[in-house]
Amino acid sequence: MRIVQGFTAADRPAIAALYWEAFGQKLGRALGPSDRALAFIETVLSPDHAFCAFDDDGRLLGVAGFKTLDGALVGGTYTDMARVYGHAGALWRLTLLTLLGRDTENARFLMDGIFVAPEARGRGVGTRLLDAIAAEARARGYQEVRLDVVDENTRARALYERKGYRAVARHSTGLLRYVFRFRAATTMVLRVG
Repeated sequence: MRIVQGFTAADRPAIAALYWEAFGQKLGRALGPSDRALAFIETVLSPDHAFCAFDDDGRLLGVAGFKTLDGALVGGTYTDMARVYGHAGALWRLTLLTLLGRDTENARFLMDGIFVAPEARGRGVGTRLLDAIAAEARARGYQEVRLDVVDENTRARALYERKGYRAVARHSTGLLRYVFRFRAATTMVLRVG
């Protein structure tokens, strides 16, 4: 397995599909239907905000994204969204996604999503990607990495805890749980400095 920062244009469809497989349940009502979601995600992926795991044959095993003041793994603008969903569709979708958004702070490096191919789970891919995120945070001078995990994702939370992340806050989604299909998320922090 090799971990690389960034990806090529040829990797975009596989990354978009894997992202949608991981987060489609949560984002389906805001970005669906699937064909449009995949078209949008594929065009707005930022290689500057990703670490990718590939096997020896070049198959994508997983991705960890991060968010900075310069962008995120899955970014995009109103114009990008309007190209796929039309102006009215882009407006209400962006409004919903803004309610779910996480702020970028200067004090902590923000991991913005990690997802591993189903057939690669349990093989250390997530661990290697988390190590890459921690190394990047240190290289950028951060003392801590921050992430948020939905409460229903107990497997991911167990991995984060094994890697030394500790819970620092829990946030309820309130009525948005009917849109995003999860009740709460826990903010976790790893000391890297």
